[in-house]
Amino acid sequence: MKRHERMNALLELLGDRGRVEVEEAATELEVSAATMRRDMDALAEQQLLTRTRGGAVLSSVAYDLPIRYKHAHRSEEKEAVARAAAKLVGRGDVVGLSGGTTTTAIARVLATRPDFAEAGPQPHLTIVTNSLNIANELAVRPQIKIVLTGGVAHSRSFELVGPFSELVLQQISVDIAFIGANGMDPVMGATVHDEAEARVNRLMAERARRAVVVADSSKIGERCFARVGDADVFDTFITDGGVKEATRREFSDRGLRVVAARLTDGDSHG
Repeated sequence: MKRHERMNALLELLGDRGRVEVEEAATELEVSAATMRRDMDALAEQQLLTRTRGGAVLSSVAYDLPIRYKHAHRSEEKEAVARAAAKLVGRGDVVGLSGGTTTTAIARVLATRPDFAEAGPQPHLTIVTNSLNIANELAVRPQIKIVLTGGVAHSRSFELVGPFSELVLQQISVDIAFIGANGMDPVMGATVHDEAEARVNRLMAERARRAVVVADSSKIGERCFARVGDADVFDTFITDGGVKEATRREFSDRGLRVVAARLTDGDSHG
């Protein structure tokens, strides 16, 4: 594992757990304790974590990790989820995308689909998003109409939140919304780290004819600070093949259909 990949993985561990010890992280990432200390020191200099005696915690200025550090982690799983999600989108649809690495992967799949890339007098797809990085990537594609909600930007997640975001969402409707989650639990449903993001994400889901929560299987069983919703707002949960059958049944019993995307060919089963 290269150093930048290892540091990505360390940040993901901290994002999931909030605190991690040197020996614990070294064992999980299969490096020496000395190497792990150097990695922690380097990330502390970037203010992405705070060193503690024997380990590290997430920096107090960062409730979530910068998105550039998260793209590489579990990328195959996220791409599989993205391919499965994109199959639900038809030409002419209005699609809502919250921020996050999985929804960014969905945006990239949609942007490269031949039926959306064909030249024509009108856009073939409309994307409504509160994500600055998604809007930035798709704005150069003339056959995709981008609607950015506006709002106050979070420097770590690149998501726009607050009253301005909510005002725009209250005035529109979308065909299908894909909402990312930091945690996905059968009881709590989809959760994120920040209450303002949770509010915008839920509103986007409520404005959709169909709302789908997307997250790789490492998020299953995690409960974060702010709840977005479960079967009261979502009808489907798309994840990767790492979801256990017993867990699928738990979600199903609560009214949420689970689609497990395959890594090999992008096919999925429900």
